[in-house]
Amino acid sequence: MSEVKTDEEKYKAAKRRVDEIKGFYSHLFAYVGVNVVLLVINLVTSPYALWFYWVTVFWGIGLFWHAMGVFAFSKFTGASWEKKKIEEIMEQMDKKKK
Repeated sequence: MSEVKTDEEKYKAAKRRVDEIKGFYSHLFAYVGVNVVLLVINLVTSPYALWFYWVTVFWGIGLFWHAMGVFAFSKFTGASWEKKKIEEIMEQMDKKKK
């Protein structure tokens, strides 16, 4: 099991990682933008009955888990983990054949 990566494999892994991070930031900007609009709508239409925070809280929970998946848990579920797991399962299958 060689850990040597070609430049193309490194590029693909880096591109995949950049896409994950870019996806999170897109999610973050949408979250902020939509919640600012909802706050304004809420304050203009019914300033004494605040409801915008429900969207903010529950969407924020989703955003938090997205951040955890991109920045904290990526080492457990990333491409290198996936590759190691595939090799491990293939080895187990080879042992069963013998």
